[in-house]
Parts: sequence; structure tokens; C-alpha cells
Amino acid sequence: MNVILFSKREGRARQFDLAHPATLGVIAALGLGILGTAFVLGMQLGQRSSAALDRSDTSHLVAMLNEQKEEIARLRAHVRERVDAIALRLGKVNAHVIRLDALGKRLTEMANIDHREFDFDSAPSTGGPEPGDEAVAAQIPDITRMLDELERRVQLRDAQLAALENVILARELREQIRPEGRPVRAGFISSHFGERQDPFTGHQAFHRGVDFAGSAGTEVVAVAAGVVTWAGERAGYGNMVEISHGDGYVTRYGHNLRNLVTVGQTVTRGQPVALMGSTGRSTGPHVHFEVLRNGKQVNPASFVGR
Repeated sequence: MNVILFSKREGRARQFDLAHPATLGVIAALGLGILGTAFVLGMQLGQRSSAALDRSDTSHLVAMLNEQKEEIARLRAHVRERVDAIALRLGKVNAHVIRLDALGKRLTEMANIDHREFDFDSAPSTGGPEPGDEAVAAQIPDITRMLDELERRVQLRDAQLAALENVILARELREQIRPEGRPVRAGFISSHFGERQDPFTGHQAFHRGVDFAGSAGTEVVAVAAGVVTWAGERAGYGNMVEISHGDGYVTRYGHNLRNLVTVGQTVTRGQPVALMGSTGRSTGPHVHFEVLRNGKQVNPASFVGR
């Protein structure tokens, strides 16, 4: 195949033989040059596109990492808040337990219980076999549930111990207000409760109390806690002290040399309330002791003892 080229300027034609080896070499060189240039351009374009994609991926990864860091910070703050809340609740429960320990010790002493049976200074003895593979570590929701249950149990124990304390206090109060013991620390019974010969008339008469004889000026003591409702002269009794103990109990101490208490005063068991004398209808120094239950004299022997 021949290629003929015409030139207007020179006015002649040039002929190229495409089958000539030199022509084929030139064409091959031009083709290879074009392909090489295209290859180089493609490589450069690919590198630029790859760099652009790498920058885009890197920016995306950096953004994801920042979001994850923010989420971790939020979770850490949330966990810290939960831990602080749990610590606060544990502090309250611990304060409650300390109060219960103190209350338990006081109740043990009040009830005269052997401290070895209820030792509030030591944890209760516990035990059991070692847990197997089925044991699961407690998670935060489980800890919250366990704290809720512990708080309910502590509150229940608190209420139970408070009720027990009230019962013991009421029992002690009843014991304190119930007449018991002798109205004198020294002396002897000179006249019992019931029928006797009247020391002034000689006739049979009912004696509504027990007489304790002793030395003038001997202290007369209250046989139970109560409030003084009378302190002064009374017909037949001379100087008399009357104490109301509640629960229907009243005690009287007559023929006193001098009263040591006043109306409205609160007294305790064993407190001196008068000095023994022989005022009123009396033949000598003694204290006339009466016990009334619901307004009626009863035999003091059951309260005096031996």
C-alpha cells in the first residue's frame, strides 16, 4: 500500500510505501509513543484518584474515631454517675447498719441477753460450698437490684428493732411503775393487812395497809416510779405522801415526821419521799404503807415480798 502526499507550495507529490520496513518502524514508534503517553497519563490520573480516595477514607476514619471517643467519654461519665449514686446509697445503708448495730447492742443490754448470743461487733457466721461454673458475676443492673433489696431488708429490720425497743421500754416502764419492795431500808413489819385489834379502841377493825416500825427520821422510799399527787396533812394519816404510778396503782406513806417531796414531782423507785415519824393516829414511829389498785386498797404483801 502506498500513501501519496501533494504539496501546493512545492507543486509536487511525495509517495510513501507503507510496506517499506522504515515506514513500518516509524508507525510502530509513533504507536508505541502514543500508548506510552496514554499509560503514563493513566498512571498519574490513577495515583491522583487513589490519593483523593485515601484522603477521603482517612477523614472518614478520623471522624468515626472522634465519634467513638465522644461516645466512650459519655459512657464513662454515665458509669461514673452510676458508681457515685451506688456509693451514696451504700453510704446511707452503712449508716443505717451502724444505727441498727447500736440499737441492737442497747436492746441486748436492756433485755439482759448474753452478748455472745447477739454479738453486733462481729459479722454473723456464714458458709456453704464453693459455687460452680453456673455462678455469674453481678452486673450493674443486678447490683442496683441487690441494693434495693438490701435497703428494704434494712428498713424492715429497723422497724422491727424499733418495735422491739418500744416493747422493752414499755415492759421496763411497767416494771418501774409496779409497786415492788419495802418502803423502808431498815425496819420490821409491826402490823399486817387485814382484820386486827384497833390499838386505840381495842375493837376489831380492818387495817388497810402494812405498818413498818423503825427509828424516827428513817428515810421512807418510793416503791415504784410515779408522780406525787398528795404531800401534806390528812386525817388519820398525819403527814402523808401519795404517789400515782399509772396502770391503776397508787401508794400511800403515812405518819411521816416530814415529807421530802411536793405535789406534781416525779419520783423514781428507791427515792426518799419522807422521814419516818409518828404524826396522826399513831402509837410510835412507823410508816403506814398502802397499795391501791383502781381505787381500792389491796394487800401490799404481794408487792413487799419477804
